[in-house]
Amino acid sequence: MEKVQGEMEIERWERSEEISDAEKKVIQETWSRVYANCEDVGVSILIRLFVNFPSAKQYFSQFKHMEDPLEMERSLQLRKHAQRVMGAINTVVENLSDPEKVSSILALVGKAHALKHKVEPIYFKKLTGVMLEVIAEEYANDFTPEMHSAWTKMKTLIYTHVTAAYKEVGWAQYPNATL
Repeated sequence: MEKVQGEMEIERWERSEEISDAEKKVIQETWSRVYANCEDVGVSILIRLFVNFPSAKQYFSQFKHMEDPLEMERSLQLRKHAQRVMGAINTVVENLSDPEKVSSILALVGKAHALKHKVEPIYFKKLTGVMLEVIAEEYANDFTPEMHSAWTKMKTLIYTHVTAAYKEVGWAQYPNATL
């Protein structure tokens, strides 16, 4: 991945590519199946995030010391956070045809995580990558290259908008911050 020089380095693939109407439809159709099972899929996404990137747990006092995926799966706090994550993604998916609304939703998420929770923005890249993996595995029989391409754009859209909010609130002022 090529880096672009600027105030902060941004990987080229992180620039949000336009999602076509056909790709929006693919995302919305896939998501309707995913969201029908939102709690379990959300929990799977968070557990995979925490297993693959244990440092992500540092932001969650309620379950940061949990190592066992089964214990994580039973955690009510983890389940509640999974529902919030899936709800936010659902709102984005439902509003893909309204770029202003998508931007507004993801700005709120980004600002809350930057200012209130102090979560490093790199974890949104990790989360969206894990989200794509889990969706692709859950729907492996139906996950076509076109679906993968559309969801890759969706992943990038989420990360790009969230990190834009971090930049807006001056996240670069924090030492060791990575965007």
